[in-house]
Amino acid sequence: MQRRTFISSLAALPLVAGTAHAAGFTAIDITGANIGPDYQLFYGDGKPASLRDFKGKVVMLFFGFTQCPDVCPTALSRAVEIKRLLGADGNQLQVVFVTVDPERDTAPLLAEYMRAFDPSFVAVRGNLEQTAKAAKDFKIFYRKVPSGSSYTMDHTALTYVFDASGKIRLAMKHAQTAQECAADLRLLMHPKKETSFLKGLFQ
Repeated sequence: MQRRTFISSLAALPLVAGTAHAAGFTAIDITGANIGPDYQLFYGDGKPASLRDFKGKVVMLFFGFTQCPDVCPTALSRAVEIKRLLGADGNQLQVVFVTVDPERDTAPLLAEYMRAFDPSFVAVRGNLEQTAKAAKDFKIFYRKVPSGSSYTMDHTALTYVFDASGKIRLAMKHAQTAQECAADLRLLMHPKKETSFLKGLFQ
């Protein structure tokens, strides 16, 4: 599953020409891409959820499901380590988990799942139609796959990153290490400023 969904996710991204790694990022730089820019989903208490709720913070957005055997727990465990590596800057990071399996991922189950990783992580959900629209808007592939008497889900294994102003900036690959991701986030939080010498050259 991991290989198939990873390949399909990269193929679906509308990359801005020449931007990948342009600013020293390990992740794919998708600044200006037509993805999202928001969703119409709900928090566990039933209140409407929006990415705008986290303006002023850097947001890591990931689609998955609680019964995922490997990709989702790996991505969320990596997010825990990223937050730790950021130190004090970790307070400026918000992780948002969007379920692609609302039939099984109830609000209480999602809350418990987030607490197992970090109480500050947030999960959002919708009905089947709202989930499908959110996935389409964010160019996320997912599908139900029969497994014995039940089913599992194939899904895109990318983590989107939004900067503090709410603009989409990066697509983190599943294979990236926590150290690489933390370095990318530091670049977003503390962009390098041009020196006066360099500014003079281009004036």
